[in-house]
Parts: sequence; C-alpha cells; structure tokens
Amino acid sequence: MARHPFFQIDAFASRAFAGNPAAVVCLDAWLPDSVLQAIAVENNLAETAFLVQEPEGWRIRWFTTLAEIDLCGHATLASAWVLFNELEVGSDRVVFQSRSGPLTVDLDGEDLVLDFPARPGRPAPELLDQLERDLGLRPAEVFAARDALAVLESEAAVRALRPDLEALKDLPTLGVIVTAPGLAHDFVSRCFFPGDAMPEDPVTGSAHCTLVPYWAARLQKTHLRAFQASARGGELACELVGDRVRMGGRAVKVIEGWLTH
Repeated sequence: MARHPFFQIDAFASRAFAGNPAAVVCLDAWLPDSVLQAIAVENNLAETAFLVQEPEGWRIRWFTTLAEIDLCGHATLASAWVLFNELEVGSDRVVFQSRSGPLTVDLDGEDLVLDFPARPGRPAPELLDQLERDLGLRPAEVFAARDALAVLESEAAVRALRPDLEALKDLPTLGVIVTAPGLAHDFVSRCFFPGDAMPEDPVTGSAHCTLVPYWAARLQKTHLRAFQASARGGELACELVGDRVRMGGRAVKVIEGWLTH
C-alpha cells in the first residue's frame, strides 16, 4: 500500500477555519489521472493540489471534484506553505511548473506572495441578460475571461446576492465572479462555481487575475486591497505588475497525515 504525505491548509487565512481550505498531496511520481481525480473527489474540497519534484523543479497540478483545472491561487499558496514549513526547501522562493507556466511564490515574513499571469476580461454584453436572470439583478458591466465578471454597484449588493446556482451552470464560462467597490477595501468580490462540490468558493486567488486588472484600470492604481465576502471571508493584498498579478496572504495548517491507496 502506497503512502503519501497529506496536508489540509487554510489559505488566505491567519487562523484555522477561515480562508479557503485546500488539500496538498506530495507524490514521488505522478499517479494516473483517474487516481488523482478520485483522490480529489474523496477530499471533497474546492481543490486538491498534487506536487512532484521533477528535474526542472516542483510541478503542481490542481483538481476540483469534477476535473483538472489550469490555475488555482489558494491551493498554490497552500502548497508553497507546505514546502516552506514542512519540506523545508531552504529558500524564500519556490517556483512551480504548471499548465499556466512558471508560478513564483515568495516568502515575506509570515506572508506568501503569489506571482500569477493577469487575465483581463473582454467586454461580454452577450452575457448580460442571462446574468441578470441568474443573479436577480442587472450588472453594470460584464466581462469574460476564464470566468464571467459581473460588476455591481455596491458592496451591499455583492453581500446580499443569492444567485440561481442551477441556472448559472448554463453559462459558457467556468465560474462567475461578482464584484463592486468596497467600503473598507478597494473592491470586494464573491465567486461561484456552480458545478462543483463547493458552489461558492471562499477565497479565489485565480479570480483576482481578472479582478485586479479591472480595478487597477478603474481606480488608476496598481496596489489594491481586496476582500472576498464569502461566509469564511478572505483578505488579499494585490499588485498589478505589467502582465502579472501579485497576491499576498497567509496560511494555516489544520490537518496532516498520510494518504494511502
């Protein structure tokens, strides 16, 4: 029976049971994709990250309960925390090889800073009517990247939103981000992935690859303070640097053990 180190980490959090939980599984070599997917289903979290040390460095792959995805912020932050604190990589920087290219995570005191590709959305007025029906109010603007981005008028509207999750499954995007100017932050957001085990993601790093370019242009500033207004909540310090987005946050270990199969 094979045994692999396993960790559950609350990412974008400074205390347990906050932020966004991710499973991190450290492998000696890649298992079949069907096994990786079965492990992610067993974990029943928004994402399970798998790590293998290859000749060119650490490679990371992310699986939801439905499929492998191309980019995940909170599971990358969780994986970096494991490398820094459990596997003791002996450096203040780790570079993950991924489907979205090299992803750097720097250790800055207790903070971990992700360097991700920016993914600005294109205007998508063709989604406006459908989003109005599914969200229950008409967005001021709509954009599309990997996810749909619906811009609302106020933080209160974002927090009060009760979307029709079943109807959102018909959108041609992976997920739906709703956002508005913040009261205590530059902007707030919520993120919905209606086909997954967790239809509202607590804190979504990859969504900020689309949020940060939008708000940087709108507010005419490159350093932004963001809050994802889910039930668990999460704060991110963000920066737009050319075609990259940097996001800082902390992480807390809540479970460790062995995965056996």
